[in-house]
Amino acid sequence: MAHNDARGKRMTEPANPVAAVRAVLPSLTPAAQAIARIILDDPGLVVRSTITEFSAVSGTSEATIVRTARALGFTGYSQMRFSLAAAVAKQPERLVPGDLGPDDPLTDVIAKVARAESDALADTAAQLDPDQLWAVVSAIAAARRVDVYGVAASGLVATDMSQKLLRIGLSSHPFSDAHLALTSAALLKPDDVVVAISTSGETPDVLVPARTAKESGAHVVAITNNPRSSLAGLSDHTLVSAGRETAFRPGALASRISQLLIVDVIFVGLAQRTYEQADAAIRATREAIDRYRVR
Repeated sequence: MAHNDARGKRMTEPANPVAAVRAVLPSLTPAAQAIARIILDDPGLVVRSTITEFSAVSGTSEATIVRTARALGFTGYSQMRFSLAAAVAKQPERLVPGDLGPDDPLTDVIAKVARAESDALADTAAQLDPDQLWAVVSAIAAARRVDVYGVAASGLVATDMSQKLLRIGLSSHPFSDAHLALTSAALLKPDDVVVAISTSGETPDVLVPARTAKESGAHVVAITNNPRSSLAGLSDHTLVSAGRETAFRPGALASRISQLLIVDVIFVGLAQRTYEQADAAIRATREAIDRYRVR
């Protein structure tokens, strides 16, 4: 089910509503954050409770709960409750996956890490908007130049995306240094595209250059966990990733796999759209590398 948020941007109900609540948590007001944390700690509580019952348990007014539900991307408390109930009915064990503990045996570590990666991929794939994705592919295919901004783990994803675009003959440059990103952003033109990657959507080293690129007239694409972040707010198109942070799996690890999925989907879409150019570029680059290897 899709609807528009307060800023008029198209929102799609997520496959995992708990993941969606977790993603927007940093951008909520203190009162809304308190309610959201209750949802994260015990999503079943919402499923079992009427709004009056949840108001009593949470110690907040019904009006505050309704406002929070809307801030979380739902039309109201009822939709949030039904969304959580549907998720519980489908896959109850996925809503609150087990965290890694300091004494976990390696067999459990393998299972839990694999589970977290699998969930991140499934949630990201489920909430990717095909219309947004097609618009991003179209913009990049027509771009004179594609700059990709990201720092730390997102910087690794930015580098991966640039090398993929280069491989199919597109001019692309990754930037993980804010000063260099700003230098580039100030010189961009309306036929250029910036892909800004930030899990929180609030990283200054990514947000400020992206804003500068927007002021220069460039088309800005955001890849972020938080569809209500500042980065998403200034972007022309937002692709939402999903990844859960835990004590032994900080956000940088949890989000990278979902960001890479989005990058790979964009790459395949571009290769399909520019098939003849992409095929020729891949063959030419493969032959050049093969010649180098046999020297």
